[in-house]
Parts: sequence; structure tokens; C-alpha cells
Amino acid sequence: MARTYEVGYFVGSLSSTSINRVLSRALIRLAPEDLRFTEIPIANVPLYSPDFDSDFPAEATALKAAVSRSDAVLFVTPEYNRSIPGALKNAIDWASRPWGQNSFHHIPAGVIGASIGAIGTAMAQQSLRAVLSFCNARQLTSPEAYIHYSPEVFASDGEVTDENTAAFLRDYMAEFRDHVERVLTVLPRA
Repeated sequence: MARTYEVGYFVGSLSSTSINRVLSRALIRLAPEDLRFTEIPIANVPLYSPDFDSDFPAEATALKAAVSRSDAVLFVTPEYNRSIPGALKNAIDWASRPWGQNSFHHIPAGVIGASIGAIGTAMAQQSLRAVLSFCNARQLTSPEAYIHYSPEVFASDGEVTDENTAAFLRDYMAEFRDHVERVLTVLPRA
């Protein structure tokens, strides 16, 4: 019997009208059937401080537990000022702390994002990849996916109306799935 992989996903934007939330819906619709997705919420997590390392607040404990329960993580992020949004970086800081209890250690990870700009989220993804490298996440490095967002292509429910875009995203998710399987074959999650 084929295994189902639990994928925790982060939407880097807190906006109620986030185009990256729309992209996350599209990715879930186009993903292989053996991937099951659960959003890991970041909106209510307080700002990280080492002062909390011995007594995490409930929101941070829940975030770390959600990452730990996941077989893999997928980051769907916008680009803010040529980098990742502060809320997403804050969530990563919480999940990787306290020192020695990094929830991202060896986890298979994918990075993708959408923007109305021509270069998608290339700079944000570069920043995020640097952070995930330090956290020792096992990243899918190819294909890269810098999505130029257009409301004519992405319906709010995640339907992708352009077949070339849908095919690219479907292929990206198939590669992500294969990456998850390869990493977990060598580095099973505890």
C-alpha cells in the first residue's frame, strides 16, 4: 500500500487577500494524491525572544508540534522588501528553537511563491533558502518556481485556468513529492 505524506505548509503572508494563499490552494489541487496538506498558522505567534526558550507560549508550542508532526514542509511566500515577510521568519525562529531542538532538522522542504512582479519571489526565496540551510532542512532545489501571479490565471478557489501554468505547478508538486520520498527514505522522521 502506498504511503501518504503529511505536508505542513506555511503561507508567508498574513493578508486576508494573499495571492500566495491562492497559490497554496492551487498547489494543493494539483498535488499528487498521496500528499495530505495541513496549514501551519503563523498569524498569532508572538515575536520570538530567547527569554521564552525555557517556557514557550502555547502558540509557539503548537507551531513546533505541527512541524514535528509533518513529514515535509512547503513554504508559499511573498516577497517583502527583497526578502521574506517578518511573520514567516518569526515562525521559523520559533520552530528552530531552543538551541538543539530544531524542528526543521532534516525535514524535506519546498519553497515557492507568487508575485505580481516579473521576477516572482526570487529574492525572497533566496533569503528563505539561506535560513532553511542553516536550519538543516533538506530543500528541493530544482525546479525553482517563481510564479508571476495574474487573477486571470488563478481563481480564488485555487483553480488554474491556464494549462501551461497548471502543468508547471503539477510538475513542481510531483517533483516535491518525489523529493519528500527520497529524503525520508534516507532520513526518516522520528
